[in-house]
Amino acid sequence: MKNINYSSFVLALLCSVTILAQETIQVTVTADADAPVVSKHIYGHFAEHLGRCIYEGLYVGEENKIIPNTEGVRNDIIAALKELDIPNLRWPGGCFADTYHWKDGVGPKEDRPTIVNRWWGGTTEDNSFGTHNFLNLCEVLGAEPYLSANVGSGTVQELIDWVQYTNHDGISPMADWRRENGREEPWKVKYWGVGNETWGCGGNMTAEYYADIYRQYATFMPGWSGETKVYRIASGASEDDYHWTETLMKNVPHELMEAVALHDYAVFDWNDKGPSVNFDEEIYFKSMEQALNMEEYVTKHIEIMDKYDPEGNVDLFVDEWGGWYDAEPEVKNGVLFQQNTIRDVMIAGTVLNTFNNHAKRVKMANLAQMVNVLQAVILTDEEKMIKTPTYHVMHMYKVHHDAKLLPSTIEENVAFRGLPVLSVSASKDKKEKVHISVVNIDPEKDIEVEVDVSTLNIKNVQGSILTSDKLQDHNSFDNPEKVTPKEFKGAKLKKGKISLTIPAHSLIVLQGS
Repeated sequence: MKNINYSSFVLALLCSVTILAQETIQVTVTADADAPVVSKHIYGHFAEHLGRCIYEGLYVGEENKIIPNTEGVRNDIIAALKELDIPNLRWPGGCFADTYHWKDGVGPKEDRPTIVNRWWGGTTEDNSFGTHNFLNLCEVLGAEPYLSANVGSGTVQELIDWVQYTNHDGISPMADWRRENGREEPWKVKYWGVGNETWGCGGNMTAEYYADIYRQYATFMPGWSGETKVYRIASGASEDDYHWTETLMKNVPHELMEAVALHDYAVFDWNDKGPSVNFDEEIYFKSMEQALNMEEYVTKHIEIMDKYDPEGNVDLFVDEWGGWYDAEPEVKNGVLFQQNTIRDVMIAGTVLNTFNNHAKRVKMANLAQMVNVLQAVILTDEEKMIKTPTYHVMHMYKVHHDAKLLPSTIEENVAFRGLPVLSVSASKDKKEKVHISVVNIDPEKDIEVEVDVSTLNIKNVQGSILTSDKLQDHNSFDNPEKVTPKEFKGAKLKKGKISLTIPAHSLIVLQGS
């Protein structure tokens, strides 16, 4: 047997591993005069009557003397959402929308009937939070309201009346009723969803049947006499149901439809979604595998839309997305309260990069949900309120709001168990500042990246980073600042190229000027 110099062998092996670990991923970011603007509405939010999202979350009631509020909405939540510059807010659902009758939620509160929330725990709600509360909140936030209309158990007339109640500034029964209820001027609501998940909780319809129902509803929804023109959003597909999108694009005249929706959650098993905090690497991998499917879904749905609408008149709205796990053990009755960890940072960062890069057709998206439910940006516990890691992602990424997309390419992306570890999107704002958001989903390995920005005339670079020691780290009511953005000083600019090492499971936003 030939003698082996084990010391030399081990040294050579270590050197090869070091070289492999230091392999640099090349990224190129360029300007393109034809690139679209990244709509701020991609950074929208969603609040459904579900668990403690509305009641005991966003809304504590006007009579609450312990928690400071404006018309019953928590002032600390209003301040936090203002910091995000949220562009739009979708309400009242979700599945709840197709059992919600808006007229039960206006007028004197003592006269309002109760409603049983059959979708989420069978709880009884008193309808104290209604149209006025929601639309007034949107005004305070400077956000566009997005109303999801009841098609599953409602009527065409009910929707016509809601549009007239919110938008008509002349004399009419609904406008007069609005004034009687304390609101003189119309809110001029632009965005209207025509049903929600009509393939499921919205009626278990076929695509062909819903296309006909949609045509009926949409026909009666334009603005009156040249007033606010409404933006009609068709209830769209779930994940890879491309037949649904094709049917709508083929069967609905495009002058009746301003947008088609798409829903996708990072769920790998609907019967066993895994814990929100105490997950292992296998569950993390499965979650990220599902989150990264968004790229394929968006791409293929857009291909179908391009086939029937090459001019791009119909937008794609991903109006429900996010991480969905098993609720915390103490939670029952469909509350869907879950914690929010570094895994959620990875999901939010990669998915938002996907939306940015498809900004030509993706014009709105709505993170599910805003408070205490699913991938929430805010959690509450009586008088306490905390911002989640996902909140900080949305805050870091607001630099992309209405900025011009800068196309980016990644050469030879490395993999974590077959998944691409690096995700990138970039834009240039109206002040000519360049922002590049980069995410490394690898749970253990740092990666070296070199970003070619030689065509962008950048002289200085700075950045911020969001990460923590463990994927399971999260903000709690006892430790609300455990996961927060920090200054990132590791980016070096030389000869038109930015070099940096991105730590494992981290998100970085660079600013070049």
